[in-house]
Amino acid sequence: MKKITAIYTRQSVDRKDSISIESQVEKCLTHVEKGEKHRVYTDKGYSGGNTDRPDFQQLMRDIEAGLIATVIVYRIDRISRSILDFHKMIDVFNKHKVKFVSSTEVFDTSTTMGEFMLNLIIAFAQLERATIQQRVKDAYYTRSMKGFHGSGKAHYGYTLEKTKIGGLSAKMLVPDSVTSKHVQEMFKMYAKPDTSIGDIVRHFAGKELDVRIGKKQTSRKEKQGGKSKDKGKSALRPGTISMLLSRPIYVKADLAIYEFLKSQGADIVNGVEDFIGTNGCYLYLGEDADANKFMELKGQRIVLGPHEGLIDSDTWLKCRKKLTNNTAVASTTRKAKNTWLAGKIKCGNCDAALVARDYYRCRTRADNKSCKGAGTLRKQEIEDFVFNEMRRKMDEFKTLKGGGLQKENPEMSSLKIELAKVDAQIEDLIDKLMGASDTLMSYVNERIEKLHTEREDLQERIADMTMEAIPAEQLSQISNYLDNWADVSFDDRRLVADKLITRIRATSECINFEWRI
Repeated sequence: MKKITAIYTRQSVDRKDSISIESQVEKCLTHVEKGEKHRVYTDKGYSGGNTDRPDFQQLMRDIEAGLIATVIVYRIDRISRSILDFHKMIDVFNKHKVKFVSSTEVFDTSTTMGEFMLNLIIAFAQLERATIQQRVKDAYYTRSMKGFHGSGKAHYGYTLEKTKIGGLSAKMLVPDSVTSKHVQEMFKMYAKPDTSIGDIVRHFAGKELDVRIGKKQTSRKEKQGGKSKDKGKSALRPGTISMLLSRPIYVKADLAIYEFLKSQGADIVNGVEDFIGTNGCYLYLGEDADANKFMELKGQRIVLGPHEGLIDSDTWLKCRKKLTNNTAVASTTRKAKNTWLAGKIKCGNCDAALVARDYYRCRTRADNKSCKGAGTLRKQEIEDFVFNEMRRKMDEFKTLKGGGLQKENPEMSSLKIELAKVDAQIEDLIDKLMGASDTLMSYVNERIEKLHTEREDLQERIADMTMEAIPAEQLSQISNYLDNWADVSFDDRRLVADKLITRIRATSECINFEWRI
């Protein structure tokens, strides 16, 4: 069978200043001799940053099948923007004696200099792409400094409306007629000295409030298998209320708020003259801030938002200081003392913590009765059962793994693959932003926001499932503890459980383990 000439074309975004598929084909045809048989391969709407393109893959299959003599492109970056992918492609071309022609860049791939020049062009294309991505990131940073709403859902109490800030399309928080009153009632209740977080939870129990505190709609404790059990309607928890009450997004920021934020070491973008008691504040995590310490303001960046605050500064400060005092007290009394399974054992129905006395009780059931509970779980019986399971698992681990490191579980691998795909989609969308129209820019920004939310959820699930390997030197110590369990201290029992177990979900009918080994 006589080999044919292949023309490959690609267009990631259809816009006025881009090179159309038709123009690419027309230019490439000038290198095809009259009467010579050819075929056009076209990928429209695909980035050149990877090889996951249908017609490109078909082209490579046809080359490997020995059907192609020459590949012609309008420009090199139409077929690849990655040096690594380009090298692999050229290796296949050379293996099957396929000639490569760029219609606007004259190169002879049969010479060393020609191959060097091709690599140089690809390097510049890749640099240009990276530069574009950095400009987009810088643009997002600049937008955040102006008070633009970031990715994710609106905070509870607000809805999102499209607007323009400084001539640029943006989204702004607007008080919701119903949920904003819930927020105001929560702050008003907690500002009273004798009202606790639990009182607020019980007051709103049964109302199915879908409380959001930013990008994360539910806490890690509210998830089972990485997904919210009730499809978006999160059970109201004390931790959720605490985080809501701590957020400066709700305060009508005035001079008192400015002085408070300054005293806490926050990085305040706006000048003191902007704090006039009307606008709420956006909080952006700084480089040195700890994302897990939501009461910590040091190193976090504060920007006045264009939205209206819901809570007067006096009430907000009372709540914030009360939360700070309660957090300080809790940190000195939080050490587990009733069970060495504290923090590990969860309700099998709602995934909330099980609190131990003589029995394990579901915290959600105790807080607001929105969960039916875990049933009858005698503490001693459960601890004995878990101990026996740890011994069995440890014996199995030593037998199968020979004391080595455990391999990553399949679900973890699957999540990492999903995360990589999301990252690729975000990268592709960022690539489309170059020279995009206002309409396309709006669409791409909206899609990127959704992907960022999905990415954060995947990262959270991966972090939640991360398994710590047990160094060989610790195996004998853990085995010794298990062999002499009756004489092992409470703290050492907790250490063993932490090394072997990620999470236990329990009801009176079933107990499920998530192992670290």
